[in-house]
Amino acid sequence: MHGRFPHGLNQNTSADAARITTTPRQLVILIILFAGMTASLVIWPSATLPMAFRAFQIGFLILIGWRILALLISQRPQSSPPAEPALLPKYSIVVALYDEAAILPQLVQRLRAIDYPADLLDGYLVLEAHDHATINAANALRRPHWLNILVVPPGVPTTKPRALNHALAVARGELLTVYDAEDDPDPLQLREAAAHFAAEDNDLVCMQAPLRIRRQHKGRDASPFMDRQFAAEYAALFEVTLPAMSRLGLPFPLGGTSNHFRVSALRALGGWDAWNVTEDADLGFRIWRRGWRLGVLTRPTYETPPGRLLHWLPQRTRWLKGYMQTLLVHTRSLAGMGFRGWLALGVTLGAAVAASALHAVSIALIGVFFLMGFLSHQMPSPPWFGLAIMVIGAATALLTSAIGAHRAHTPFGLRDMLAAPFYWSLLSLAFVHALVRLIVEPHRWDKTAHRPDVDHEETVPMHAPLVADAGRAAA
Repeated sequence: MHGRFPHGLNQNTSADAARITTTPRQLVILIILFAGMTASLVIWPSATLPMAFRAFQIGFLILIGWRILALLISQRPQSSPPAEPALLPKYSIVVALYDEAAILPQLVQRLRAIDYPADLLDGYLVLEAHDHATINAANALRRPHWLNILVVPPGVPTTKPRALNHALAVARGELLTVYDAEDDPDPLQLREAAAHFAAEDNDLVCMQAPLRIRRQHKGRDASPFMDRQFAAEYAALFEVTLPAMSRLGLPFPLGGTSNHFRVSALRALGGWDAWNVTEDADLGFRIWRRGWRLGVLTRPTYETPPGRLLHWLPQRTRWLKGYMQTLLVHTRSLAGMGFRGWLALGVTLGAAVAASALHAVSIALIGVFFLMGFLSHQMPSPPWFGLAIMVIGAATALLTSAIGAHRAHTPFGLRDMLAAPFYWSLLSLAFVHALVRLIVEPHRWDKTAHRPDVDHEETVPMHAPLVADAGRAAA
């Protein structure tokens, strides 16, 4: 199936798009800040270092306060779900795929299980023109009559959001949702979203379903440590942070899947930014800038973790690179954000980037402190205030993960908590990768490898991702 693609979609080259990594003004400001900090460290190190540490401590205190508030707000009982409308709207389902021939049968089976009137469904498997293996597999499958194959014409950038924009251009639904290849959505998720949209005014334009990690890898790709930490991280975000932000009426970064939209609003926004490698995070704040609202659903979508470090690192690199892109895009203008918007941007994307940069450094400094005391046989007087902030910050992060994991029915025990700082340190490795990639190849897309759920997973090997050119990549 092919369609016409309006220039209002997938052609965003304006100053508020990630196609431009930094504007000239932003570049000048960054250079001045870097030069000023470097000069200050060289000329006045005794004054600069304490001021820098104090600034970091203030940031940690704000983040601690936010996490405690989010935990308290998310504890509030949820209101009863709205009644399902008498007339359900037509619903478009979009799945952008690349190199996913093996997982297609499982995906189609799960889409077929969605509990929604078939005559009101309008689905699209969106495929890249050069991905002949997935195109052939999709054509060979027996699909529901409402599930179409949409081949994206060649062009740049070859990213997931560009593919989604092509589907948005031809979608016939009043509402639209996005799923990923490995997703297993709750069959009643669409009905819940339709009920919320019918019960609310038109300012509510997006609903995010919780994403839950249900399965861990086995065999050669087994990594219980990575899988359990990743699952707890997801639980903290989707079971605690996003519900709290929704109840406070704050914007938040969307997940890359299981977001449900009013199609009219999504088209008015111009669709997704095809140049942003975390188009979902960006879109949440673009919705806010237009004066619209986001909400959360209760019926989840189940996903699989990326697995070993070999697969986790490219995915997390892309996420952090996209967060940096989004921060650069949304700090170009003050219009439409307001205090609550800046607060939300800071405690989500800003905190994620800053924490990733500082985790390994902070843990290393603590290790050096105790090592020096051990070697000198005289423990120096610790910086009690700073140490207390770090301990309380780690405790609130672990508590958030533990509560979120309990709500998501995800295991996260004492051993996982003790191991968490090692996982956090890996985020710093991803941060360094992301920063370099943002400079040298900002629009290159690191694709996460997927495979179907089987009883003996070791019989279905996952191909190693190509970090330099993994799947979709800008030409």
